[in-house]
Amino acid sequence: MTRTRRYFFCGIGGSGMLPLAMIMHARGHVVEGSDRSLDQGRTAPKFEFLRARGIRLHPQDGSGISHADQILVTSSAVEDTVPDVQSARRIGADRTTRAELLAELFNAASHSIAVGGTSGKSTTTGMTGWILDRAGRRPTILNGAVMNNFITPDMPFASAVGGDRNFFISEVDESDGSIARFRPRIAVLNNIAIDHKPLDELRSLFRDFAETGETAILNLDNDETAAIAEEMASGKTITYSLTNPRADLRAGDLAPAPDGIAFQVKERISGAAWPVNLPVPGRHNVENALAALAAAHASGIALEQACALLGSFKGIRRRLEVAGTVNDVTVIDDFAHNPDKIKATLATLHEFPGRLLIMFQPHGFGPLKLMKDTFIDCFAHGLEEVDILLMPEPVYFGGTVERVVTSQDIVRAIEARGREACALADRNACGEKLLELARPGDRIVVMGARDDTLSEFAAELLHELGELRFEPRTKNPRN
Repeated sequence: MTRTRRYFFCGIGGSGMLPLAMIMHARGHVVEGSDRSLDQGRTAPKFEFLRARGIRLHPQDGSGISHADQILVTSSAVEDTVPDVQSARRIGADRTTRAELLAELFNAASHSIAVGGTSGKSTTTGMTGWILDRAGRRPTILNGAVMNNFITPDMPFASAVGGDRNFFISEVDESDGSIARFRPRIAVLNNIAIDHKPLDELRSLFRDFAETGETAILNLDNDETAAIAEEMASGKTITYSLTNPRADLRAGDLAPAPDGIAFQVKERISGAAWPVNLPVPGRHNVENALAALAAAHASGIALEQACALLGSFKGIRRRLEVAGTVNDVTVIDDFAHNPDKIKATLATLHEFPGRLLIMFQPHGFGPLKLMKDTFIDCFAHGLEEVDILLMPEPVYFGGTVERVVTSQDIVRAIEARGREACALADRNACGEKLLELARPGDRIVVMGARDDTLSEFAAELLHELGELRFEPRTKNPRN
């Protein structure tokens, strides 16, 4: 991929498409694109950013595909009825998928780190990239989320870093099976739990992924990844854990705080230990940090240096991100969208006082159907008596969809298990209810994925909270 090519990204504003488009642009290729959100007038700053970088944007009506030498890049979910696809077919332009193009770049790198798993991929990728960048390796990094450490005035949407093309760190996705295309030198596998696919299918995908890497980094605190570690040759794995003394890297002496967590990392073979002061909260982020430390160490970085560098990690956009506090009410913007992520968010927040008012917007009717029972379980067990859950219907931006399970189905089951939950017509209704319920000391959590406007919604709530005048309360709903 040395000559200049013309790439057209269908859905260029998507969390997976945008960073890949930026990397291709940084490598000197001509990049254009379209996006349904652009046509609908949503998330304007993102598209202004792309235009400012010299990327031409078109309506998603097929008009941007006008030359046979263009290469159309789509997600695996894009249907043949989309006008861009029809135009490419009509004029004979080549078509590839995002996963195919990313795998081509990734597999060409001499040192490659792929981060997979049901949860924690974006954070682990960001941590690993930050350590290696600060250690002077200048890796190319492709993430599915904005990495706060790499944000600059010129790069507000820093989900990609165009560094050394022979040193590539990337989050890899199992939802469409494309993880099988990647041949990493180091394969990081955080955990396995039901999400986009049935568990049996996920087990097979992730087992093959771990075995593909020259080195597999595996979490012994997750039963599924621990089972894979048992099957693999010990010389090929680096294991980590918060509890298992057999792990190669182990975290202990955890000291959680609302804005971070401190812990000790101990290496089993040497017995040496180093402190980490991680500026992002939660036990799940300790697991992510251990995975990143293992990946950095496998890349030749001393553990002592890697532990110190994690102290300047600034987190990932929309991962327990505090939008602000007004009138003693804190608004938190969070990407949690599957049961594992939701449980981790709730557990982290419940370590500290404050009632939770949660607006959870499901990321599709398909996932709602697949994970119905586990959604119900995670909220029924994760919510405390004073917490309140509000749910609009799943996000929907077009296409064919089967609406078999609705938010109302989830809410009824959670209420039957003794927790307070309510399904409302739409997100605006949820916002009005949140403002009605909010009292000093509360924490409002805006939770969901696949919808960039959730951050705008959180910011609007924060603004509206500033206009409220609360009556003195007689009963404090803090935990």
